[in-house]
Amino acid sequence: MYRAVSSDLLWVRARSGSAEVSAYLNDLVGRAYALTYPGKRPRLVDVWAFVSHGFPALLRREWRMYIASVLMLLAGAGFGYLGMVMDPDAAHYLVPEEHLKIDPSERAAQEASGQGMSVEEQAYFSSFLFTHNIQVAFLAFALGITVGIGTALMLFVNGLFLGALAQVYAAKGLAGWFWAWILPHGIPEITAICIAGAAGLVIARGLAAPRGLPRGVALRQEAVTAVKLLFGTLVLFVLAGIIEGTVSQIHPPRLSVTFKVSFALAVGAGVYAYLCSDFLRAWREGASPSP
Repeated sequence: MYRAVSSDLLWVRARSGSAEVSAYLNDLVGRAYALTYPGKRPRLVDVWAFVSHGFPALLRREWRMYIASVLMLLAGAGFGYLGMVMDPDAAHYLVPEEHLKIDPSERAAQEASGQGMSVEEQAYFSSFLFTHNIQVAFLAFALGITVGIGTALMLFVNGLFLGALAQVYAAKGLAGWFWAWILPHGIPEITAICIAGAAGLVIARGLAAPRGLPRGVALRQEAVTAVKLLFGTLVLFVLAGIIEGTVSQIHPPRLSVTFKVSFALAVGAGVYAYLCSDFLRAWREGASPSP
């Protein structure tokens, strides 16, 4: 059918036939093509193959970009922490406003007495943080188009806020309380943000180092890799969101600092065992004796 209609369309056009007939046949050709050569739709098995194997393999290939992204965030965290040590008054510039409304000691006391945020407030706060961090990840990815400058700034600034906030709690003797609150969901969440930052740096590489290709071609190739990296972070964000709405919001004495930190380390071990699975696979294959 597709070939027959295509032949008729060419015949009509070649002989300057009726515009109405030509338009009709053109529409018919389009429909016949769609039926004859249907586009490949992503199947659940394809999504699972990417999540289980493709994403770790891609991260292994782009591990340098990931490490660079992590270092940018850690640099910001270190700067924020030291900045607060040297000048506590800088809190008004370095600490997010919502964390300045209540003293850390007062907050810990309220949570211990059960007078902290209500279930509704916790749900709203968790939803806000979840949405905010996805926005941060997307911006870190999209700002790769600035040759990575915007991506680097986004990672540095978010690390800056984290480091400054950590010092505010540490100064009150609540470092353990703070990390027990942040780490359970923070490990998968910050990892996801850094992977999104790595995706932004991949885009920047296409612009700054096209490797002999026309810049547009290099950018399109790198964009495919970058989008796949960004897509892979969804699993980590979902995991972080679940933990953030549950374990992270249950504070001592209901859940001890030791338990929450141990839980966070277990989550982190699972996350990085998954992300490094392709490194382990390659190592095993390399270590296996040749047949």
